Amino acid sequence: MELDGIHPRVLRELAEELTKPLSIIYHQSWPTGEVPDDWRLDNVTPIHKKDQKEDPWNSRPVNLTLVPDKVMGLIVLSAITRHIQDNQGIRPS
Repeated sequence: MELDGIHPRVLRELAEELTKPLSIIYHQSWPTGEVPDDWRLDNVTPIHKKDQKEDPWNSRPVNLTLVPDKVMGLIVLSAITRHIQDNQGIRPS
């Protein structure tokens, strides 16, 4: 279950219906650099490694983010990668 209460399977099954609204959000977010407030909230959950679960030092933090936020991150990564490939790397300004 996601932070927003929507299971990722539901998002996958409604992908066609969600494409347009998410596209609008992404296109508005791109030039401004602003995203919906809910997407800024992350849930950091401790996951126990091995042995003693009572020991707080025996856990690692796991960051749970919303699926639309993850998709936005992949779009940004793709744009940056494409820019670097098209320009043969990063040029000094």
